[in-house]
Amino acid sequence: MKKKGTVLFVPHGGGPLPILGDARHKEIIKFLKNIKFRINKPSSIIVISAHWEENEVKITSGEKPSLIYDYYGFPKESYKITYPAPGNYKLANKIKNLLKAKNINSKLDPERGFDHGVFIPLKIMYPDASITCVQISLLKNLDPIKHIEMGKALSSLMDENILILGSGMSFHNVNVLLSGSESGGSDNAKNKEFDDWLVNVCTGDKLKNINREKALIEWIKAPSARFCHPREEHLIPLHVCYGVKCEKANLVFNDNIIDKKVSAFLWQN
Repeated sequence: MKKKGTVLFVPHGGGPLPILGDARHKEIIKFLKNIKFRINKPSSIIVISAHWEENEVKITSGEKPSLIYDYYGFPKESYKITYPAPGNYKLANKIKNLLKAKNINSKLDPERGFDHGVFIPLKIMYPDASITCVQISLLKNLDPIKHIEMGKALSSLMDENILILGSGMSFHNVNVLLSGSESGGSDNAKNKEFDDWLVNVCTGDKLKNINREKALIEWIKAPSARFCHPREEHLIPLHVCYGVKCEKANLVFNDNIIDKKVSAFLWQN
């Protein structure tokens, strides 16, 4: 029986801290290690990371992408992390053609490497780095409609054994995260009310899919939306993921990273 594709949105944590074994990331480390047992082992992986934005969509197309250590002030070993996953030019070009068919401009980028939104979760999920990988950029406008449309353009890839991975964070107020548990109860209450809203939108049984999409497009109206996302680049990969499937997801992680509740969502045939 032919294996079908999978869509997964995950929180990738704070910089390289999951790889460094940070205790405040123990639950997400456990989740990333074990989620592979719930999904088909993919033949290729496509990652939409919060850490790459362009004026038009760009797609990595190099044969051996380097790593981009796009974090600062961490121990020396965090700049020596390796993840030599091969690229996949054929898949990159297919993505470009799928986007073009939906009037979405894109360019192949043979020089761009993988940022930490790619190699941190994948090194935990698939540490042998043997699966070909392609990264797709976000658009700088962070328009939720445009990113859902990107996902819809890629929907036919679900007929193949491909993992589409959205890598961001469902909570991403850096100032609050840096303050850790000292941020207080009111911050945690705001975190919870947005997380509850997001879980209901993505997984709730009572919502029609057209209403899910409308809610995600108008996410800024959600309770404590701007508190949880002063800038939404870590949420928008979720919109791409939703666009691929346009249906209810399964909640596969709902726990704390650095004392703040975050969620992960899985769409699987």
